Amino acid sequence: MADFDSNMDLSGVGSSAETAELRRMIAVEQQKAQFTAQVHNFMDVCWDKCMDKPGTKLDSRTESCLVSCVDRFIDTTLSITNRFAQLVQKGAH
Repeated sequence: MADFDSNMDLSGVGSSAETAELRRMIAVEQQKAQFTAQVHNFMDVCWDKCMDKPGTKLDSRTESCLVSCVDRFIDTTLSITNRFAQLVQKGAH
C-alpha cells in the first residue's frame, strides 16, 4: 500500500483554503486505504481460522466461526478505541 506524505509541499496548488481541502482529502483517502488493508488482513485471519475446506456453500459450523471471529474483532477494536479515547481525554485535562 502506498503511503502518501501528508507534509508534502502543496504551496503551488492554489489558495490556502484549497491546500487545506486537498490535505483533508488526502488524509481521508489514507484512512480509507488503511481501513481497507485492515479489513483484508482481518478477513485472511478469520478465513484461515474458520475454513477447513472450501465448498459450494458454508456449513453452519464455519458460518458460526466466521460470525464469532467478526464479533471478536469488532469488540476488540471498540475496546481499544474507547481506551485510547479515555487516555486522550485524561491527557487533555
